[in-house]
Amino acid sequence: MPVRIYDISKKLGLENKEVLTKAKELGIVAARVASSSLDKITAEYLEQQLVLAYPERTAPPSPVAPSPVESTPSSASSPVEPAKAMTTSQVEVSAVLVEQATTSAATLSPIAEPSIGAVAISAPIEIPAPKPVPEPTPAAPSPVLLEPVARALAPEPAPQLQPPPPPLPPEPQGPKLGDKVGFIQLPPKPGPKIPEKVGAVKLPPRPPEPRRTDFSKRGDIRSVRGAYPPGGPAAPGSRFSSPQKPSTKPEPAAAKINLPADALVITIKPPIVVRELAEHLKQKPFKIIADLMQLGVFATVNQAIDELVAQRVCASYGFRFEVEKRERGSGIIHAPLKQVELDVEDKLDDLVARPPVVTIMGHVDHGKTTLLDVVRKSNVAAGEAGGITQHIGAYTISFPHPERKQELAQITFLDTPGHAAFSSMRARGANVTDIVVLVVAANDGVMPQTLEALNHARAAKVPIIVAVNKIDHPNANPLKVRQQLQDRGLVPDDWGGDTIFADVSALTKQGVDKLIEMILLQADLLELKANPNRRAKGNVIESGLEPGGPTATVLVRKGTLRVGDIILCGQYYGRVRALISEEGKRLKEAAPSVAVRVLGLNGVPEAGLEFSVVEDEKAARELAEQRRQEAKALGQEQPRAKVTLENLFAQLESTTSKVLKLVVKADAQGSVEAIVDALKKIESDKVSLEVIHSAVGTITESDVALASASHAVILGFHTRVDSGVADKAKHEGVQIKLYAIIYELIDQVKEGMAGLLEPILKDLTVGAAEVRKIFELSKGAPVAGCMVTSGRIVKGKVRIRRRKEIIYEGITQSLRRFQDEVNEVRAGMECGIRIEGFTEFQIGDNIECYAVEKVAQKL
Repeated sequence: MPVRIYDISKKLGLENKEVLTKAKELGIVAARVASSSLDKITAEYLEQQLVLAYPERTAPPSPVAPSPVESTPSSASSPVEPAKAMTTSQVEVSAVLVEQATTSAATLSPIAEPSIGAVAISAPIEIPAPKPVPEPTPAAPSPVLLEPVARALAPEPAPQLQPPPPPLPPEPQGPKLGDKVGFIQLPPKPGPKIPEKVGAVKLPPRPPEPRRTDFSKRGDIRSVRGAYPPGGPAAPGSRFSSPQKPSTKPEPAAAKINLPADALVITIKPPIVVRELAEHLKQKPFKIIADLMQLGVFATVNQAIDELVAQRVCASYGFRFEVEKRERGSGIIHAPLKQVELDVEDKLDDLVARPPVVTIMGHVDHGKTTLLDVVRKSNVAAGEAGGITQHIGAYTISFPHPERKQELAQITFLDTPGHAAFSSMRARGANVTDIVVLVVAANDGVMPQTLEALNHARAAKVPIIVAVNKIDHPNANPLKVRQQLQDRGLVPDDWGGDTIFADVSALTKQGVDKLIEMILLQADLLELKANPNRRAKGNVIESGLEPGGPTATVLVRKGTLRVGDIILCGQYYGRVRALISEEGKRLKEAAPSVAVRVLGLNGVPEAGLEFSVVEDEKAARELAEQRRQEAKALGQEQPRAKVTLENLFAQLESTTSKVLKLVVKADAQGSVEAIVDALKKIESDKVSLEVIHSAVGTITESDVALASASHAVILGFHTRVDSGVADKAKHEGVQIKLYAIIYELIDQVKEGMAGLLEPILKDLTVGAAEVRKIFELSKGAPVAGCMVTSGRIVKGKVRIRRRKEIIYEGITQSLRRFQDEVNEVRAGMECGIRIEGFTEFQIGDNIECYAVEKVAQKL
């Protein structure tokens, strides 16, 4: 017969919730709710478990044997509370209590006779005399039952009774059908013998698992049938109960690992992965997995194991295992990657004077090379003329100071044929030049490359010293050179300007010493300083691949470069194996503003790259590898996105100063002047226009290099682009625009300048609707039944006006016409609108649909 859960709860006096919780713990899946039904055996088992779990709340009443004499209804009262049964008559109650005491004594002492009524009770009660019987040893009635009666009936204390003899144990009964009488321990089945390794650790056998008593299915009692008698688990003291004696057998202790004192130690950081452990043990992973299976551990090659298990596995191979502990107080096991400091701020107290770095620039055949040779030979530190054995692109000379004759001042010259390296350095933001010497021939005057060099120097914002060369030429006209350069903005110092002009002759060496003195005086005005007591930092001047390996000519700008330093340059690194001067001598160190050739890099860096000295070779290798991966991901051939007329705003929105830089090339000088004048007439307080270079001729690679370094746009008017220049411009990310009409050029430049300005955000109202009725829904925001009054209502941004005031702005969540979801509802039509996050509609509200437009500013 099925038994319900609430019947069990009512029977035991427990809550339904407690009964269901206990049934769930026992695995009785059929017990889901209070009305669930269980079969009788399962219910009895559940009741027994509940009695054991809640003994204080479900204790059964003390068993009372039935009286042989037919008792009155008052005899059903509990013997524990006899005072409540004294309401009928004292005689009747006393007789019943005496009979119960007699029955209890007979139950406790099976040897005593049932005639126990001869017990004397000092009370005025008439008790019928029992039949005469032999006089046995009087058995004392139950003191628990008689004590309340004696206290209630007798005014004086009852006489003390003799203690009864100790009861004999009940007669043993034989086992019934189905009872467990014992078991036979069978020997374990022999398995395949595995050869033991040297130093192997034997583990104790696994203890047998206890028999499961969980219910897997509803009514499944196979696991408990026979474990208890039909009445459930026996109560303590019954014949089914077997007292559990404490086990005296000691538990097997873990096997001790004995290894020699000189055993090799294996250290692994947690987690201990099987694959890593196999690598340290120099074993195949499947062997380690087999060893783990012998130890009772099942793990794959990618899973982690415990430290104790790893110790036992290592001990089987003769190794000692230790876990690498983290430092005390550290939050993580793995130490954070060391940050590579590429540059540090120098203190003013550590700065000392350094030599100036001078670059000589000018037009072709104006005497730059000859002047460099003369300056190089004027080095008083060189023992003899012609002492220079090789040319490395940079060199340092010593010359007496013009004011302090006893002091030898040093000057470092950079020999940069063309302007490629100079532009490359500026494009990377590294202006290594302190002073530019502009060489102009007195007979030719200002030439196109002279203007290019001038524009380069101005873009670098470095002082310019003009060297008027070839003054010994018969057609020399130094005054013409000054006049041409004055028109370009270089006013001579003797004319009231701030540009130093020096007349020299590289052939006759006339004025060369004066030029060097002017360079030193200009350097004093600049107050050039650097900190030599720090790690070196500088730029690459030239680089190449020679039989000895990659070489790079570097210019030290800060610190001191020494042999053995770890140098990092772009995606290449290495230890400095040698420092070679311009004379071919081996140096131990290179101070600031000194150019040397470096051997030891693992690759050829590009000219203009910045190098730094780091302390840790491992950190340098990781950083170089990271840069190599980034360069590989971006692609070396990927064009660098720079400035175009269309994306000027996107490129320069973060810059504070809005400047549009242009390079103008035309077919005639008149066209160039007309274009430049027209561009300069564009007036704007928000954006400034700067023409960094303008000339006559085709668009060359020099123009592309200048535009790339200055982030400028090249404008061509009635001209063409040289072969190969378009590919280079694409590679450098420089835009070249060609025009045939000057007004079109001016208009597009104005549009580009306006594109530098931030656009104005303007709201454009698309349509409006009036709320006529509100429909509440069971879930979500209510629906506003609207009539479109003007325009059209579309999904998107909306604002709600109530009495002409905006109370909410949000996004349309749903727009329906009848039952269909639509994207647009025109004027004069009804629709339902749900707005995301707004539920407080009122009849009469106006819903406006609008769009945000970006309007370009005008100059």
